[in-house]
Amino acid sequence: MRSSPSTRAVRVAAGLAIPLVLVLSTLPALAAPTPTPSPVAPDRLPSAEQNGVALLRIVVPSQDGVDKLNELGVDLAEYKKPVDGGLEVHAVLSPAEADALRAQGFDVRGAISDQSDYAANQAERRSALNSAEAAEGETDTLTPLRAEWFTSTDDQRFLSVEVKSSATDAETVLTATWDRGRGTAPDSGGTTTMSRFTDAGQYMYHRFNAPITLEAVPSKVTVTSSKGGKITVPVTKWLGERRKPPSRHYVSDFVDHYMDPTELTGRIVKLAKQFPRIAQVVDLPYKTNGYRRAAQAQFGTASASTLYVTSKAFGHEGGNDVSVALAAPAAPSAPLTVSVTGKDVTVGLGGDAAGAANSTAAQVVAALNGDAAASALLTASTYRGNAGAGVVAAAPATRLTDNLKAPATVSRDPYQMKALRIGKTRDGSKTGVYLYCQEHAREWVTPLVCLETAERLLRNYAFDGATRKLVDGLDIFVLPTVNPDGAHYSMYDFNMQRKNMTNHCPAATGDPANRNSWGVDLNRNFSVGSLFDGYSGASSSCTSGTYAGPAELSEPEARNEAWLTHQFPNIKFAMNTHSYGGYFMWPPGAYKAAGRELLPRVDFGTENYFWDASGHILSAVQDWRGTGIWPGRTGPVPDVLYSAAGNSADEHWFNRGIIGWDFEVGADLYNPETKQFDAVGFQPDFSEGHEEAMEFSSGQIAILEVAQAFSQDRRSPRSDLKVTGRTAGSTTFTFTIDEPANLYYTLDGSRPTLASPKLVSSGMREGTQQLTVNRTTEVRWFTVDIAGNTERDYRPTGHNNNYRKARVDVRKA
Repeated sequence: MRSSPSTRAVRVAAGLAIPLVLVLSTLPALAAPTPTPSPVAPDRLPSAEQNGVALLRIVVPSQDGVDKLNELGVDLAEYKKPVDGGLEVHAVLSPAEADALRAQGFDVRGAISDQSDYAANQAERRSALNSAEAAEGETDTLTPLRAEWFTSTDDQRFLSVEVKSSATDAETVLTATWDRGRGTAPDSGGTTTMSRFTDAGQYMYHRFNAPITLEAVPSKVTVTSSKGGKITVPVTKWLGERRKPPSRHYVSDFVDHYMDPTELTGRIVKLAKQFPRIAQVVDLPYKTNGYRRAAQAQFGTASASTLYVTSKAFGHEGGNDVSVALAAPAAPSAPLTVSVTGKDVTVGLGGDAAGAANSTAAQVVAALNGDAAASALLTASTYRGNAGAGVVAAAPATRLTDNLKAPATVSRDPYQMKALRIGKTRDGSKTGVYLYCQEHAREWVTPLVCLETAERLLRNYAFDGATRKLVDGLDIFVLPTVNPDGAHYSMYDFNMQRKNMTNHCPAATGDPANRNSWGVDLNRNFSVGSLFDGYSGASSSCTSGTYAGPAELSEPEARNEAWLTHQFPNIKFAMNTHSYGGYFMWPPGAYKAAGRELLPRVDFGTENYFWDASGHILSAVQDWRGTGIWPGRTGPVPDVLYSAAGNSADEHWFNRGIIGWDFEVGADLYNPETKQFDAVGFQPDFSEGHEEAMEFSSGQIAILEVAQAFSQDRRSPRSDLKVTGRTAGSTTFTFTIDEPANLYYTLDGSRPTLASPKLVSSGMREGTQQLTVNRTTEVRWFTVDIAGNTERDYRPTGHNNNYRKARVDVRKA
C-alpha cells in the first residue's frame, strides 16, 4: 500500500509530465533505408489520393507480437488494450500494407477511421469557417430565448438567461447585465460573460453554465455581443425550483471546429491583445523548417529504369516552375544531351544505330547532375539506390511540384512558434506551469485542449474568483501546437502525418512516393533516455514513424520546448497533451530493451505525489461528461504502455526537475449495446472531438489548481513508524506519512541527513518498502514533502536533533 494520502486539499509538486505520445517504432510503409526490407507496400499517396489509408485494428497473441510489428516498422498508434485472444493495437495502413501483414500471419481487422471520416471532418471544418467568414464584420442579431429568476428550497434567488446569436463562431462573446428591480440602474445587479452551448458540434445558444445568485430580483437583463448586437428583455419568474447552483459562475466552450496552426496562433495573438494586463505572447527563438518542400517529378515504372528529379529551390520559391522533358533520340546514334531554356530542362535521350533510345537511368542522372545549367535548378537520382541500368523511356515535359495543398493562408516560410503567457505577475516570481499540445501532427483534438484552457482562464478572470486566484498566483505558459509544419501537412495533405516536415532522408528514400514518411518524431528527439543513448522506442530509419532525427535536439520544435523551460526556470509543472486512448502518465518514459534497463524511477515521495495529484486531475476530467481514466492506464509510461526513447517529459524531469504529466485524450467509449469499449482514433467526428477538448481542458485547469496548492503549501508532513511483522529474531516495520513526502532514516544511531538511506517503494505500482532488523534498533528519521517542508522543521544540514525516533524491539530467537 502507498503511504496514506493527504487529507488536505491537493498538495502536489515536483515531477514531470510525460508527454509521450508513444508510438511503437514505425516504418511507414515505404522503403526503409536499412537493409531490412519493409513488409509493407512502398507507395503511399498524398492525402487527396490516399488510396484507402486507414487506421486499422491488429490483434496479436502477446507483447511479442507488438514488438514484432515494431521491428517491422509498422506505423502504430499509441494505443494498446487486452482483448480476447491477446492484445489489440492500432496501425495506420494502406490496403497493400494490410495485405502484406495478413500474408505474414497478422490478424488485421476493421477500421477505426478511414478517408471518408477525414473528408467529413474537412467538410465540417469548411462549413464552420465559411460561417465565421460570412459573419466577419457584420453586427449580429440576438434572439432572446429565456430570461427568468427563480428560488431554490432555501429561498436563494437565481438568474437564468439564454440568448442565441446569429454569429455562430466560437469567438462571439455575449455579456449579460441586469438591474436590481424597477427604477434601478441597468447594471446595478451585476454582469457576467455567458457560456456558449453546443450539441453534437453545433452551436445552440449562449447561457450560464450554472444560474447566477441574486441579491435582488431584476426587472430587465441586457445582453451585448462582441460583434455589436444588443438586446434588452424583461426578467420573468419561473415557477420551477432547482437545487442550489455552484457558488461561482463559469464560462467555457470556445472551440467549434478543428483548427490548423495558423488559426491557433492567430487566436492566441488576439487573446494577448484583448487581455494585455494578464497575457502576452512569447516568440520562441527557433523557427521551424516551414510548411514547404522541394518540387519533384518521377519518370519510369520499373526500378532499374526509373529516375526522379528534385528542385534546388523550394516549390513556392520557384521549384514548382521547373519542368523536365525526356525527348526521344533526334537521330540514329544520337548522343545523350541536356539543354536548358529558362526553367525548362530537356534531356535528349541517346539512340542506337536504329534510332531506339539506349540511355540508362544512371546515364540520364549523371548527365543532368553534370550539366551546369540543369544542376543549378535540380538534382537527379536513381530510384531508391538502384544502379539504374535500365533504359529510360521518352516522356513529355513534366512540371515539378511540391505536392502541397494547403491554401495560401498557410505560409510556406519557416514558422514562428508562439506561446501564450498568462498571469497577473509575469516576472518569474510565481510558480510556472507549462501546458503544451500537438507534438504529433495527426492529433487534431489536442491543440483545442490548450486553446480552450487559455480562453477559460482569460475570459473568466474578471468574473470568477477561482480563476482569478489561478491567474494571479501562477505563471502559465500555453503552447497550443508544438508541431505546426506537420499539423498543416496533416490537415491538408496526409491526415495521418505524425512527424514534422523536415526531410533528413538520403536520395535512396527521397523519391516522391516517400513524401508522407519524411520528418522527425518530435517526441523522440530529446536528449534524455534517447535512441542515441541506447534506449528503446525510437528508430534510426528516416521513414519510420518514430524516427528520432539525426541527433538529439536536432529539430527547432524540440529546441523551442527545451528553451522555454530554461528561459523560465520558475516552471515547476508541465502537461503534454496527446491522443488517443485515455491514458494519464508520467516519467520515467524509456528503458533499454536488454534487461529492461529503466531510466531512474522518480523517488518515493514524488511517485506518491503523482498518484495523489492524479486523483484530483482525473476527477476534473470525469466531471465534464463522466469519462473515467482506467487505473491500468494511469502511471509511469513504461508501466502502462511501452518505452518511448527521447521523449519531452523525461527531458523536462531529468534536466529541470519539472513535475509533468501526459494526457492521452480520447478515452475509449463504452457501447451499452455491445458491452464493449470502442476506440475513438486520432480525428473523431468533431462532436466527439469537442467533448474530448472540453473534458481534458478541465483536467488542465485542475493541474493549475495542483500547482497553486503547491505554491501555497507551508504545512510540514507528519509520519509514524508502524511494525508490520515479528518473528523470533527479527521485526519488520514500515512508515506511514500523511502526504506525499520522502523519508530519510538511519538504523545505526546516527543523525539522519539527506545522505541517509531513503525510503523507497516495494516495487512497481506496489506499496511502501518494508524494513527488517535482526536486533533491537533505534530508528531515526525525518520527512520532507514535495514543496520542501520538513517534518518538525528539522534541519538535516544543521545540528538540531528534533528528528523522529522510535525503538523497534526484536524478540530473542
